[in-house]
Amino acid sequence: MSKKRQGGIVRASERDQRTRSWSFEHPLGTNSEVHGQMLGDACGMERIGVHLMRIPPGKENFVFHTHNVEEEFYFIVSGRGIAEIGDEEHEIGPGDFLGFGTPSVGHQLKNPFDEDLVYLVGGERRNVEVAEFPRLNKRIIRVGREAQVVDESQLLPFWKGEEE
Repeated sequence: MSKKRQGGIVRASERDQRTRSWSFEHPLGTNSEVHGQMLGDACGMERIGVHLMRIPPGKENFVFHTHNVEEEFYFIVSGRGIAEIGDEEHEIGPGDFLGFGTPSVGHQLKNPFDEDLVYLVGGERRNVEVAEFPRLNKRIIRVGREAQVVDESQLLPFWKGEEE
């Protein structure tokens, strides 16, 4: 028995009806607010997540973070923003592409401007991810859809001899 092939087009005129929309405020960020539509899911994609995202003026996407397992990219569709990458800030605009292999450098998008910052974000959907929030000394460990936040001071070495 062969597996059913999945694929298709999500037309702009049908996007609101065909995609699942969601809003998110990062639990560790006081200024985080993003709104998105799950484009890849509407076409049957399971291993790569692709979302059309919007950051309102004065907000940021997520807390400054790194990825240890899943690669991620951003493609700016409209508006302007500030990409914080490592210790540097870069103004970004339509057509700019940001990519993060693993382990990634810390990154975050901010929108200090008067119009929405709209971008396409995509990345791997592995069963396990470990992301770090270096400025907060916290780490998130996700297995499947469950995630826990751990304070870095609570982490203990697993293997003997790692105390060095």
